[in-house]
This record gives sequence, structure tokens and C-alpha cells, in this order.
Amino acid sequence: MSDCPCGSGIVYAECCEPYITGKEPAPTAEALMRSRYTAFAVKSVDYLGDTLAPESKHDYEPEQVKEWANSSTWLGLEIVSTVDGQPEDTDGKVEFIATFEQGGVTHKHHEDSKFEKRDGVWFYIDGDMVAPQPIKKDKKIGRNEPCPCGSGKKYKKCCA
Repeated sequence: MSDCPCGSGIVYAECCEPYITGKEPAPTAEALMRSRYTAFAVKSVDYLGDTLAPESKHDYEPEQVKEWANSSTWLGLEIVSTVDGQPEDTDGKVEFIATFEQGGVTHKHHEDSKFEKRDGVWFYIDGDMVAPQPIKKDKKIGRNEPCPCGSGKKYKKCCA
């Protein structure tokens, strides 16, 4: 048995697998978020479409999602915050950062996601990307110094 890719510290068979295989519905918005991440990691992309709200499926492209899942190595999930989304709620928000590697480059997908519970089942509605926070320095940044945003460019050519 191995730990679940969602980072819960629980083995996969007791964590996200029952949701992904349809044995039981995710009890909370966070559990659905974790299982959706895990679906990418274990390449179970049908689950991603199944957990979308019907009105959110208009721009869902299964082949594109499958390609993203298959071409990426999923490195970890960090739950930043949750608002509501408990078993007794009908809606909730989960802010998360999913880290993955694709083409030898590490990426962070930072999203604030919205979920709704309908007839006892949680669905992903949509999400907004969270912009990275600028790095603040106490001292003045010189024009020719590396930009503190991490781009690798000089400050004058980037964020100045």
C-alpha cells in the first residue's frame, strides 16, 4: 500500500480511491479537490469529467486533460485554505497549489476553486488562478540587479 498522492498521509485505498472508483462520494469540497488532484496523478481522467458540474462541462476537453495528466509528473498538493464545504454545507471554496513537472520544468498551479453540493454529491464549479505575490525587499532594488520576481531578468527589464 502506498500513500495517497493528495498528501493526506493516508494510504490511497483508504483516501481518494473510493471516490475515484465511484464506491462513495467525496464527503467535503476539500476531499473532492484532493481526489481530483489524485485523479491527475493516477491518470484517472474520466473522474475529472464526472465531478464537473453540468454547466461547467462546456469547455471541458477530455483529450486535452488526458494529455496534461499523461505528460506531467505530479509532485504534490498543498491546500492553502478552505471556506465552508463541509458535509452539512451546499457550497465551498478550496484554495490549493498543485505542483507538477512537465517537459523538465516544474510548475505550480495556484487556484481558488468553487464547489457545490447537489443531491448529496459535491461538484467542481470553476476556479480562479491566484497570482503570485510579489517579493518585497526592504532595500531599494538596483536597475541592473536580478528582478525579485524570480524571472531571471534584470529588474529594469522586468518589474521596474
